[in-house]
Amino acid sequence: MQCARNFAIGIALLAWAGGGRSDGQTPKPAATTPNPDSQYRLGPDSMPQEGVPKGEIRGPFTLPSQVYSGTQHTYWVYVPAQYDPAKPAALMVFQDGQAFKDEKGDMRAQNVMDNLIYRREIPVMIGVFINPGRRPDQPEPTPRNWGDRDTNRPTEYNSLDDRYARVVTEELMPALKKDYAISDDPEMHGIGGSSSGAIAAFTVAWERPDAFRKVLSNVGSFVNIRGGHAYPDKILAAEKKPIRVYLCDGRNDNRGQRRGKYDPTWDWFYQNVRMMKALTQKGYDVNYAWGMNGHGQKFGGAILPDMMRWLWRDGPVSTDPDDAAERSFRPAARRG
Repeated sequence: MQCARNFAIGIALLAWAGGGRSDGQTPKPAATTPNPDSQYRLGPDSMPQEGVPKGEIRGPFTLPSQVYSGTQHTYWVYVPAQYDPAKPAALMVFQDGQAFKDEKGDMRAQNVMDNLIYRREIPVMIGVFINPGRRPDQPEPTPRNWGDRDTNRPTEYNSLDDRYARVVTEELMPALKKDYAISDDPEMHGIGGSSSGAIAAFTVAWERPDAFRKVLSNVGSFVNIRGGHAYPDKILAAEKKPIRVYLCDGRNDNRGQRRGKYDPTWDWFYQNVRMMKALTQKGYDVNYAWGMNGHGQKFGGAILPDMMRWLWRDGPVSTDPDDAAERSFRPAARRG
């Protein structure tokens, strides 16, 4: 009798351990893990708004490269409705331009600039959406394929050297200034991107603070793709540079689990936190936001208007109550 009782208890324990039920019914599956991006969606500042003058996106244009021989860069230019060729404008350059200007994408930067320029929250600025370089026989990056496998993106964006900075400052900028009045003041030049495009933006400002001093970084790849995890130490060891940085990332970004082992040099979130701490310790003008997002643009898109406001927060402001221009929205510029 005791043996039979022990056998029955053993069967019950096995059933419990294996998720089985004594009544023969299939157990309910465990609750699925919530989508870490589910809480982030675009707000009104990222959408076209009634009464807001709409800027124009011109292009695509092709920029042959001498820095990376045999390659070319495709780019588009956002010209705000308020642009006046007689008044030099600010400049904002976005890497992976196809993603930042995608009208159905997560960033929709042109809408953000339309709305914030209209309300005088950022200055009148020319926007540039530039894709990574590619050979003429290689495909243009798309929202489904950003070009890591078939363009020059890995080399240009992740290398810690001055070559991509030269593309922007020595090839792109002269081409832009042929057609647009752009301020020569580096404080009026910003650059941004996502993932590898974000570390590329930082590298441009790091190498050429004489040309760019505002950096927008979304889920930046400050990891060991090509030594990017060294940036916090480089920041601490170098003389402070006159650049302003906004970092955002999420706790569910790629977290460094590689082949069953944790490698901190491949932990995107950890390395972004290291960047923030190094910049803070060194006395940089740095802001940051940590979400629950994964590796992508959901969180960055949701807060892009705030990132832009903060980066461009120190524009001139008149406190004269009789200044009618200051108290008005920015209308479209008169043409001709």
